[in-house]
Amino acid sequence: MKTCKTVSMCTPLEEAQGTHVFEILDYSKYRGMGHDDDSYIRSGVFAVGDHNWAIRFFPDGYKGEGQDYISVYLELLCITDLRASCDMRLVDQRTGISHSMHKTGPRMFRSSDTTRFAPLTPIFIRRSEIEGSVYLTDDRLMIECVVTVFERPHVTETKSYPRIDMPPADMTDHVAKLLEERKGFDVSFIVGGETIEAHSFVLAMRSPVFKAELYGSMWEARPGQCITVKDMRPSVFKALLHFIYTDSLPGDEDTEMVRLLLVAADRYAMDRLKLVCQSILCEDLNKDTVATTLALADQYNCHQLKDACLQFMELSGFKDLKATCPSFIEDALEK
Repeated sequence: MKTCKTVSMCTPLEEAQGTHVFEILDYSKYRGMGHDDDSYIRSGVFAVGDHNWAIRFFPDGYKGEGQDYISVYLELLCITDLRASCDMRLVDQRTGISHSMHKTGPRMFRSSDTTRFAPLTPIFIRRSEIEGSVYLTDDRLMIECVVTVFERPHVTETKSYPRIDMPPADMTDHVAKLLEERKGFDVSFIVGGETIEAHSFVLAMRSPVFKAELYGSMWEARPGQCITVKDMRPSVFKALLHFIYTDSLPGDEDTEMVRLLLVAADRYAMDRLKLVCQSILCEDLNKDTVATTLALADQYNCHQLKDACLQFMELSGFKDLKATCPSFIEDALEK
């Protein structure tokens, strides 16, 4: 299965920060302006993050619950939506150090509604607290506003992780070359009067029967001798060796050869070859071959092939075969 792993990245937010100080001289002279929408003094326009801002100062507070306070707001002047935070501070006239009165955000500022203001409350500091405090000296009040604008996050394009393709398995190619090159043979078989050579370690690797025969106590007692294989044609043994070395059949087998290979696979406990032969014989089922194949499957315990033969008989016009003509099955098995 070929898999693919990709990655994208959200880079750290870029920030633009600016500080504006709004200095109000003769503070007491602005008292009594009222609490309405236009009862404020606005600072000069200043820019942070390429966006224009201003401070609104209500000396008598803004409506409702803000009437006992001074009210201070940051206002976004551009027609846009953006994400920002602000810190509204008062400057200590003695030390020059500012102290935070209200922090907002980070949050969205939208020029189309009241979110263009921060904070969203008229309560900043009580007038009774500011008068006579370190923040109001010589009738001067200094409001400091620190604005931080967050740019939209930047997400990189999706990229693939570096990968090196896994090469296909080639072990069988190398093992097959051992048979093709005909070098390093260390065991011989006499099959039907013909001598056939092979590599004992390859045979032992593929067949437990060959392993016992070649590396067991009987072989150690007679080193260097040939092994005689009875009841097998040379062509079948060569096809068996071809499968052992290549994990495939030569490709020119007829039905009779496949049946003989199945017998050989059973003899040498090569289960994979046995299943390969069963698959080929199953595809070759017809009215002329089914009886012989059924008998072969029964004799060598090929249960899947046996079931396939019986199902083929039923589907080919032999319905209720066991009930109506059991002797047919018996004859097939006897063969």
